[in-house]
Amino acid sequence: MHFARRIGVTAAAVLALAGAVPAAARAAGPPGDAPVVADGNGLPPGWRITGEGADRRLEWRAAADVPMGDARVEFRSGDRLLGVPAPQRDGRTFRLPLEKARTTALTDLQVTAGGRRLDAADGPSARQGLRGPAPAAPPGALPAARIDPGRPGAYRTVSGEYALPPVRLPGFAAPVEMRAVVVAPKGIRGPRPLALFLHGRHATCYRGGEVTGDWPCPAGTKPIPSHRGYLRDQQLLASQGYVTVSIAANGINGQDWAAEDGGAQARSSLVRQHLARWADWAARPSTAPAAVRNAPAADLSRVLLVGHSRGGEGVNRAAMDSLYPPPAAQDGYRGRVRWHIRGTVLIGPTIFGQNPVADVPSVTVLPGCDGDVSDLQGEVYVDGTRGVSRGRALHSAVYVVGANHNFFNSEWTPGQAQAPADDDFWDDPDERDPVCSRGTRTRLTADQQHRAGATYIAAAARLFVAGDDRARELLDGTGRRAPSADPARVLTHAVGAARGAGFLPDAGVSVTGARLCSAVDPDPRVACLSGDGQGQSQGISPHFAQWETPRETGRRAVALTWSAPGSPARVRAERPLSLAGAPELALRVIVPPGTSGTRLDVAVGDARGKRAVLGQVRLDGLPGSGRTASYWAREVRVPLAAAVRAGLDLRRVATLELTPRSASGRAWLMDAWAWRPGTPAAREAALPRVDIGRLTVNEGDSGVRTYRVPVRVSGHGSGQVRVYVLDPATGEARDRLVTVRPGGRDIDVPVRVTGDRLFAYDVAHDVVVKAVHGVVVGAHRGGVTARNDDPMPRITVTPVADRVTEGQPLTWRVGLSEPAAVGIQVTFAVAPVTGGPELSTRDVDPTWLEENTGEGPDPERPLSKVEYLALWVDVPAGATSAEVSLPTVKDTVAEPAESVRFRMLGEDGEPQNAGPELAGTVLNAS
Repeated sequence: MHFARRIGVTAAAVLALAGAVPAAARAAGPPGDAPVVADGNGLPPGWRITGEGADRRLEWRAAADVPMGDARVEFRSGDRLLGVPAPQRDGRTFRLPLEKARTTALTDLQVTAGGRRLDAADGPSARQGLRGPAPAAPPGALPAARIDPGRPGAYRTVSGEYALPPVRLPGFAAPVEMRAVVVAPKGIRGPRPLALFLHGRHATCYRGGEVTGDWPCPAGTKPIPSHRGYLRDQQLLASQGYVTVSIAANGINGQDWAAEDGGAQARSSLVRQHLARWADWAARPSTAPAAVRNAPAADLSRVLLVGHSRGGEGVNRAAMDSLYPPPAAQDGYRGRVRWHIRGTVLIGPTIFGQNPVADVPSVTVLPGCDGDVSDLQGEVYVDGTRGVSRGRALHSAVYVVGANHNFFNSEWTPGQAQAPADDDFWDDPDERDPVCSRGTRTRLTADQQHRAGATYIAAAARLFVAGDDRARELLDGTGRRAPSADPARVLTHAVGAARGAGFLPDAGVSVTGARLCSAVDPDPRVACLSGDGQGQSQGISPHFAQWETPRETGRRAVALTWSAPGSPARVRAERPLSLAGAPELALRVIVPPGTSGTRLDVAVGDARGKRAVLGQVRLDGLPGSGRTASYWAREVRVPLAAAVRAGLDLRRVATLELTPRSASGRAWLMDAWAWRPGTPAAREAALPRVDIGRLTVNEGDSGVRTYRVPVRVSGHGSGQVRVYVLDPATGEARDRLVTVRPGGRDIDVPVRVTGDRLFAYDVAHDVVVKAVHGVVVGAHRGGVTARNDDPMPRITVTPVADRVTEGQPLTWRVGLSEPAAVGIQVTFAVAPVTGGPELSTRDVDPTWLEENTGEGPDPERPLSKVEYLALWVDVPAGATSAEVSLPTVKDTVAEPAESVRFRMLGEDGEPQNAGPELAGTVLNAS
């Protein structure tokens, strides 16, 4: 049983708080020192190939433990996603099957999580990009809203817990617990609305100051009670009349690293398992646990789901699955849906599938100092709903300046948690962040942050469940604050609700005087942020979070750059749109972090060419640094009264103009909408649902066979998705727009598999899909995996020069019993010699030693004491042998013959007890 280091170590010793799991975001802490292992055959320090045959793995080992978190650890080659590696039990090592790594081009290798590098060296050059300007000032306080949902209600509360038999979920070997804590109003008759909380991905078990990601928890350890971390939020809601339940999900956290979707479907199944029990108890109260019997009856027609981090993605999927059933084979709940989800609250969420549910209202909380899901990819829960369905559901983003990822959960907060906990935003006392280091004016304390979170959860409940439209102005970009959240500075923007037609760069628009840019593209001439904008010294944008592909089609913005005022940027819609009846035009505009006073005149023109200036907007950038995702759109509104006075035909508006009035600057227009007050009822459309499956086949010994990627389209109607087919060799994606219908074979991706008798690695032909219009996407990723069914050639070692005089290289020939269709890399790790003196660090070339281990020759020590020292040899495809050498140096010291020994690593990355060895002896030259 492996225990990770105590969490409360010095910042300089720990990597980011990163998620050691699958699916596409996170990391927090410092860029960690890469381990000092270099591959003499082309891989950078820290990387190596391990294992044998079909079990060969691309491996990266960190210098310090990488704690469990919610963002997904990913291996990348430049902008290309290689895959999601499996975490190993030592807490530092990650391995990816070579078939997923596409070994033809392992260049510019990177380890990322949540948009942040984990493998960058922690030297002065790396830290240079983390320096920011002087400590930032928080934004000014907004006017108070008409209501304050953060104030406790009139009801006393009662709490309790229940534990039911565990459940089995598809793809998970061990059963998952059914535990929960209930907090409810006391002395009130039901039925009352139900709020269900789901925590995110965190360590699962602890003992003293150590934590693990095991499941079930090993003997002598306790489960980390992450589900108890929202008691204050539950108590606030319960005092206002809500029944609340927070469910445990350690059983998923301990097993989701192998799930293609990062555990989203499993979390959905768990949520719906609990909701089904509550529906049973509502029908038969006497069968309920005591904690439920002591609460008022729950009204399952009014359900709010609250999810933190991966829990956010889980409740989003639960909302989807409750409306559009998933394939039975992948679902852990098979019963009827006896509840209605009125809305979701997503706190620092992941969204690996980038598949929000457009017709279920949502509030997404974006922590400005998130050190886990640090790219704030949850913004896609807002942006990704535009144009997909009816557009009547409100989707709000709530940006909390100075909040980190963990402190929304008290069981992840130092000083409050039962288990070890830490601040996920790594803080280097020598390189303090101007926005997020503890003690800065913008950084919130744990209690301030938790209070703000509870207030905005209650605001969502007030709007979505209670139907109190007064809460909308706290969430929809109107610019009001809830005093209970003070001193937190909370900013919002939104899409949907009563907004009407709008200018959407994702759709067919033309632009003059500015640039129509792409959210995700490796070409800096095309990308919205790149180089100085996307680089570490400037920060990143939640709106442009990366997905599964190096470039995306259809995710766009309008980029403005000016060095003098007065030149308009004009956006022309594909066809005239109607702003009639709307009092204002709402725009979401990004300006660079730390800037102030960006001024833009806003004008519109109709299809006849008549134009009117609506007014001027002023925008300030968020507090930001090189480590924050602060390129975030502010919502501004201008009245349409001037257009009415000018006689424009607001039923046929054709152009939108933005004219800079500041001396110089940059801005990005995300969208603009006809804005109306109110929160209309969000009615879910009957849509088709797309799920991509995975087919695994043997390649065979000869011939070519064609297989098709399994695709299931269910539901009603028709819609459009964008299908990306990833090249297994290069990772490049070809995409096309496809109209899908239930039961149809509209997404037809044939895969040709050629059989042979030569060993190779498995080849994954991957497909990913994203909703465009009139459709929902469940399982977004799948494909056909062609499994190698030929044995690995037997490896032998033949000495070429295994007894040499110092100054000459020791050389061995590594042979294969037969050629392979791919290059075979064999790794030999240094081991103590079985007898006699051992070659030391002063006996080998010091440059070679430094390049391969990061260590110098002094103090002199046996080579077997040098951590990570190894020799690699690549046998090219089609060849049967290659040589590997160890360079020695000549000295003037008289010494006896000295030996060295290297043992071949097995499929588990450990030296084999009975495998081939490299052994040699170096004789004294004098």
